[in-house]
Amino acid sequence: MLRWALLFLVIALVAGLFGFGMVGGMAYGAAKILFFVFLVLAIIGLVTGRRVTVD
Repeated sequence: MLRWALLFLVIALVAGLFGFGMVGGMAYGAAKILFFVFLVLAIIGLVTGRRVTVD
């Protein structure tokens, strides 16, 4: 999940670099959502003591 968030972040940065603001904004939004989903799943996994995998 973190890999997907980083991928979308890189896509957003490259799109922003080349002036594709709309694509960059959408990719940034997806990266931000995926990152927070990853954080929630990681915290749940730490609290319950089990490993939560979502790939």
